[in-house]
Amino acid sequence: MTTTKTVRELAETYFTAWEEGDFEALRGLLAEDVDFVGALGTASGVEEALAGLRGLGQVLEKIDVKVRVTEGDEAITWFDLHTSVAPPTPTANWMHVEDGKVTRIRVTFDPRGLLAGFERQN
Repeated sequence: MTTTKTVRELAETYFTAWEEGDFEALRGLLAEDVDFVGALGTASGVEEALAGLRGLGQVLEKIDVKVRVTEGDEAITWFDLHTSVAPPTPTANWMHVEDGKVTRIRVTFDPRGLLAGFERQN
């Protein structure tokens, strides 16, 4: 079992790397077979997950973490997702860690603001 501190640090590093656009650091945190399910899509494997993070990263301005809770191998991060295309979006991210790598991610938020913002861009 991964310690709570390690899971917390991994979650913190994940969000910092994504906010900074450091996709090599993100790659090192994700298991090869990471499974992602979110409001805007799904991804199977590290390459698909990174592609999704890069895609949203193109409009990402800031991740304003409100609270992070960890228990065992689980971390939940509640944050406001600030983008260039929509008002801040309250978001919940759950991740599961095994052997020091993120193996599962589930993200939920109301996607209407982001979808409308993407439409305006096109």
